[in-house]
Amino acid sequence: MSTPPPSGEIARLSPRVRRLIAPNRGPFTFTGTCTYLVGEGRLAVIDPGPADESHIAALLAATQHETIEAILVTHTHRDHSPGARLLQARTHAPIIGCAPHVTIENAPSGRLDASHDLDHAPDEIMHDGALYSGDGFTLEAVTTPGHASNHLAFSLAQEDALFSGDHVMGWSTTIVAPPDGNMAAYMDSLEKLRARGETIFYPGHGDPVRDPQRYMRHLVAHRKQRESAILQRIEAGDRHIADIVAHIYEGLDAKLQGAAALSVLAHLEDLVTRGLVISNVGAAMLEARFTLK
Repeated sequence: MSTPPPSGEIARLSPRVRRLIAPNRGPFTFTGTCTYLVGEGRLAVIDPGPADESHIAALLAATQHETIEAILVTHTHRDHSPGARLLQARTHAPIIGCAPHVTIENAPSGRLDASHDLDHAPDEIMHDGALYSGDGFTLEAVTTPGHASNHLAFSLAQEDALFSGDHVMGWSTTIVAPPDGNMAAYMDSLEKLRARGETIFYPGHGDPVRDPQRYMRHLVAHRKQRESAILQRIEAGDRHIADIVAHIYEGLDAKLQGAAALSVLAHLEDLVTRGLVISNVGAAMLEARFTLK
């Protein structure tokens, strides 16, 4: 897949879809969060991104002769939803889409998810199948938990397109980080999207996915291979997540070690639930000791 253009440049992706990338490049955001403009004249904005005044200013400048009538949010990670409040303050458009994040106290993984925007307060929560009708387009909410428990995708029926948020990204596999991220839910949501008919995905990071069925088959195979590798490492004698990470992520950038540990934990949570792996503390936790059943 090609690399998207720098942030601040409006790109026309289809007759109804434009994209503006936020200036939050990083190891977990690629070139930045993709904000999408849907419609012409009277439009909806999907994922205004982080609380970055320059990004909102660029978005308003690009739409100065148009009216933003709705702000849709796929999920409440801080690189996607905080910008919605900045945009609403300038346009008075309603914020709709995903539900607020529910803090998970005493989570089995032993940590809380600090990446969520806890101030997100939508004017309307969209549930599975809910529709937002704009001028010449309709967006359907598709619940896709896994990367985040409140994650939504939005289907654009007029173009057989899907705004996939971070559930399916255009540059990397999705991070599934407990306690809010859940591997079983992620895999179920992938199967849900595989059963749908959209022919192009517009992801939260990276360029459009133009053969989503093939790409999702790759994502499923990747997760199954990672699960197999974890089971093999436990069979070989690795008992702790740090040891498993060291063996299956050789040469990994130190900045990504924490994310890799959480990804392994997500797989282990699923394996423990399915009865294939045993944790010495009952539940899968970062500090637990794991053996095969």
